[in-house]
Amino acid sequence: MLTSCDKEVTELAPYDRLTEESAFTKPERIELAVAGVYDAAQSGFYAGTAVRGYPFGAAHVEQGDVRGEDMLNLEAFYAITYGSSYNAATANNVYHFETLYAVVNKANIVIEGVEKAVADGLITAEVGNAYIGEARFLRALSHHELLVHFARPYNHTADASHMGVPYRTLPVNTPARVEEARKQGRDSVKDAYAKLLEDLNYAEEFLPATRTKQISRATKGAAIALKTRVKLHMRDWAGVVTEGNKLISGVDSYTSPIGNYKLTASPETPFANNSTNTESIFSFENTSNDNASVNGSLGQMYNAGTGGRALVSISPIIWNASFWPADDTRRNITVSTARAIYSNKYRDAATQSDWSPIMRYAEVLLNVAEAEARLNPMSTRALSLLNAVRGRSTGQTYSLSSLLNQDALIQAIINERRIEFLGEGLRWKDIHRLAKEGKYGPAGIPAKVASANLKREDFVAASGSVRSAAVALPAIPYEDFRFIWPIPLSEINSNPVLAQQQNPGY
Repeated sequence: MLTSCDKEVTELAPYDRLTEESAFTKPERIELAVAGVYDAAQSGFYAGTAVRGYPFGAAHVEQGDVRGEDMLNLEAFYAITYGSSYNAATANNVYHFETLYAVVNKANIVIEGVEKAVADGLITAEVGNAYIGEARFLRALSHHELLVHFARPYNHTADASHMGVPYRTLPVNTPARVEEARKQGRDSVKDAYAKLLEDLNYAEEFLPATRTKQISRATKGAAIALKTRVKLHMRDWAGVVTEGNKLISGVDSYTSPIGNYKLTASPETPFANNSTNTESIFSFENTSNDNASVNGSLGQMYNAGTGGRALVSISPIIWNASFWPADDTRRNITVSTARAIYSNKYRDAATQSDWSPIMRYAEVLLNVAEAEARLNPMSTRALSLLNAVRGRSTGQTYSLSSLLNQDALIQAIINERRIEFLGEGLRWKDIHRLAKEGKYGPAGIPAKVASANLKREDFVAASGSVRSAAVALPAIPYEDFRFIWPIPLSEINSNPVLAQQQNPGY
């Protein structure tokens, strides 16, 4: 964070970009400055100047996947993440940290600049509040991503008083502010989540419900949807339901009164039609002209078709799971090769135009389903929300009698999340929030299939087992220091306060 900020501060008004002094002097330039925050989130820097998929391109999805067990890393790109062999200087975690804070800093610069533009009468308060809502949404999204990788989950301590991450709300854009930032330590997890919700509440209040770019620009519905995720991590079950109810109407078949979201008839549609489908609530846009490059795009990382590099496949662990029916249509959103089976959610390896998914309506339904099941043993509403997602792909639904008890209902919802969001980077978030409880998911980093041990015959749909010799990467218990990533060495060297707050074990 401070390393990148030092670079920005010492550059003297590069000729090919707007300075901060000029960026907020005209309405059209302010619009461009806001777009710049999205651009930083879509495709950040790597090794100085290279454009890669950090933080919310392929990196967000791939790291969220390969920290779990359901996607299998086959090549060197994310081997450190997959094998949990990271340290304070390894690229995967370092650039995730630095680019996320770069997004935060750009958001903070925009917030300050827009506030001044409103005060100067360049734009109206209504327009300014909406811009600030977008920046605060992206700031919250970035901080939550940091929390699930660099801090223990909310329930690690009874009052969430353990160390989170520094929650940055001021731009670091002058030498004086660099010095101020060097003295900021880590907020507690409790305080960081409180600030997350402040940002998202503001975004909900001031963002529009609909807009021309409904999916790739933040909306009121996106802020609410992200709050359901955040409150799920906080184990605020009633809060999840309250927020989710703003986006859920109907019985059995659900639609949103805000944003008109609903499940698409086919589970493939949100990926075949990135920009206009009814289910995607928020995604980062990529085009053939503006993308995370061959070394950072989802189409290159995941796709095994023409031109794809096929770096990550589906793991036999989820492919063979007995809770995933063999005739589930989600199994058709795949590509099979002589080596493995790959997700086909991202299919444009040629021009890297696949959008990076962040929130879908299916997640809101399953977030609320879990919260309802946690609150109400054998909840009929939880069952109905679960079946809405499961039913469109399987033609099969659960009954309360088939699930028998509350634990079985909650487990069925967690299992459904593993299937529905396979290849979308959400698996680690679920492992992170469930690991301390150790009941509905692995109590730590799960055991994984080793790519060197993989055989094509290991894939047997719904068989209920995986060849034991294939699962050669052992589980790592929750208490192990590797469960969370270290604060990067670059940050430790810049901030003496954080140097005393490194995650134990590193």
